[in-house]
Amino acid sequence: MGYPDGLLKTRAVIRPGEYAVIPPEGRVHNVIPGIEGCTVSIIASPKLGASFVQYVGTAQPGGGTSSPFAREAGVESFLYVMDGEGALTASTCGKSAALHPGGYVFAPAGEGLSFSNTTKAPVRFLLYKQRYAPLAGQTLPEAVFGDATAIDERIYDNMENVFIRDLLPTHLGFDMNMHILSFEPSGCHPFVETHVQEHGAYLLEGEGIYLLGERWIQVQKEDFIFFGPYTAQAVYATGRGRLTYIYSKDCNRDAAL
Repeated sequence: MGYPDGLLKTRAVIRPGEYAVIPPEGRVHNVIPGIEGCTVSIIASPKLGASFVQYVGTAQPGGGTSSPFAREAGVESFLYVMDGEGALTASTCGKSAALHPGGYVFAPAGEGLSFSNTTKAPVRFLLYKQRYAPLAGQTLPEAVFGDATAIDERIYDNMENVFIRDLLPTHLGFDMNMHILSFEPSGCHPFVETHVQEHGAYLLEGEGIYLLGERWIQVQKEDFIFFGPYTAQAVYATGRGRLTYIYSKDCNRDAAL
């Protein structure tokens, strides 16, 4: 990259355990055993205060997993294809599918997932893993392959300029979900949220101003936001187009003592 143009600066805001905004500038590439031919950055982990690990990466032609990702007892995982001219072939539980932008796969705990870029163009992706919290008497979650672009949006909390898509089933076997939330210009949350759930959100398009704790922080496409438990949070979409982000949510479980 060479010498900087002027003073070193950053938009990153880090409050471990509370919230963080991590822009693309300043991310470093991490070596992840079992993933080859890809540039990958770890953007959330327990070191930040998160109970999950999230990654953003680019798979070059021929790149992918040399061994299944997150094939660990009790660990579930998720892959989402953000953009690129190519596609990723992903597999878990004996099933496979070609994932184009908007495509995703969820792997139940202990199964792991594999992916490869067999096309001739780079593909950008998000990866996620967390420990599964079993629930007595409930059917375990199943593997899920999907395409977010094929899911109908529904109006969010009775606001006609805010839309949501649920990517995973909502039955009690699942202890997490992934959602895509979109705000038309001037859209906002209906109230300031303060809740036990954590989120990891990646901005896919647009810009806005986000309330995190007691601070309003400008955010834009390619930023990653971590929301810790009970962090006050809400957004106004401030750009000329939609503000859209994909985010994780822990759900369907009581709080442990």
